[in-house]
Amino acid sequence: MSCIFCEIANGERAADLVYEDEIAVAFRDINPQAPTHILVIPREHIAGPLSVDADNAPIIGHLVAVAAKIAQQEGIAPDGYRLVINQGRDGGQSVFHIHVHVLGGRRMSWPPG
Repeated sequence: MSCIFCEIANGERAADLVYEDEIAVAFRDINPQAPTHILVIPREHIAGPLSVDADNAPIIGHLVAVAAKIAQQEGIAPDGYRLVINQGRDGGQSVFHIHVHVLGGRRMSWPPG
């Protein structure tokens, strides 16, 4: 199975990286929905929220901590930002490798689209 996010995490595909460590990689979305739109992904392939279990749950916490760090780094934390994790096609998931969207730089509306 080929996974574009696994390829990015492994350095096999180029991306505009803004953060990386041994657990996670973050990069700018190629189709941004806000002035700041960054994706935070685990290096380990986890298909989506339904694939989170007791063994990999700490990875998800790490992704959220990285997202907060990136929001600070990008200067969007003081005014606020949105974190989004999609599950399944109806939930808006287009790449089936769990990822956290960090969206900011504009006022977010509710409900989201």
